[in-house]
Amino acid sequence: MKGQKLLITGAAGFTGRHAVHLFLAGGAEVTAVVRPPSTAGALPSALFPEGVKVYYCDLSNRKAVAEMIKETAPEAVLHLAGNNSVPESWRNPLLFMETNVMATLYLLEAMRSLPTSRILVVGSRLKFKPGVVAGPLHPYSLSKTIEELVSLAWGTLFKQPVLLAEPCNLIGPGPSTGFCSLLAQHIVRSEVHVGEEIPPFKLSSRYALRDFLDVRDAVRAYDFILREGTNGTIYQIDSGTQRQLGDIAEQLISRSSASISMDWGPAQAALSIPVNGVAGDKLITSDAFATPEDNVSSLGWKPGIEFGQSLTDILDYCRVNWEGRML
Repeated sequence: MKGQKLLITGAAGFTGRHAVHLFLAGGAEVTAVVRPPSTAGALPSALFPEGVKVYYCDLSNRKAVAEMIKETAPEAVLHLAGNNSVPESWRNPLLFMETNVMATLYLLEAMRSLPTSRILVVGSRLKFKPGVVAGPLHPYSLSKTIEELVSLAWGTLFKQPVLLAEPCNLIGPGPSTGFCSLLAQHIVRSEVHVGEEIPPFKLSSRYALRDFLDVRDAVRAYDFILREGTNGTIYQIDSGTQRQLGDIAEQLISRSSASISMDWGPAQAALSIPVNGVAGDKLITSDAFATPEDNVSSLGWKPGIEFGQSLTDILDYCRVNWEGRML
């Protein structure tokens, strides 16, 4: 995307920070969209590299979104912003409709003024398939399902170049609240507070299977989709390897000489292991709507970072920020 004007929403988040660095290094003119300081707090001075334009915008404000698109006139948009906490979605479901659905609609509507500009909406594997299952298992799933549906529909109704991506579990260095990062923080906390009693890290089950991909590879996949993807297509992004949580935990622990307290969960494998409180056999991870889905590997992308390197980088990041501070 060299020389193109790229707008990245959610730029201050885990994936967003990596996206800003990759696209800037590739020659794009990057505008990083972040929430206004009054709602998000002051940004760290070194959050983004030199050359990145920072735009403060509340994406739940329709007029503010329209003004942002008018002022920045992007040739492409990577839409990463939104809320992704399943527990929080139960406490405040309307917030998730506002931030995951309405904010996306405001962005899509504003982009109608730029009919040739592409927008990539990053969705979730935790969507559900209406008519196949009784309903969503949590408000977050509902919000991401509706977000996907309206994104595809807006592209069809108004002839917009809209694409979607569905990454698997993303890991890597940075302010992540995912399984690998949380365990790495627990390990580093144990290294720092030697001799102190630290509550054990609890696994739902050591046998639960997950596909993990380095966030830096996922961002490269977004680049492929924006450059080569077919409008109206949902691209799945994964490593192609399922790993047991227990094996991953052992790999992380082996990278430390400290004594790590663990609760390994049930002693035997279950037929259906919950994912963030959702039974695995209830999840619909593909073919949610009539629009065909594809794997981003069809565009020539493939993972480039070894899983072990990802784990090492996560631990290194946590050791620098040893109390779990999200810098």
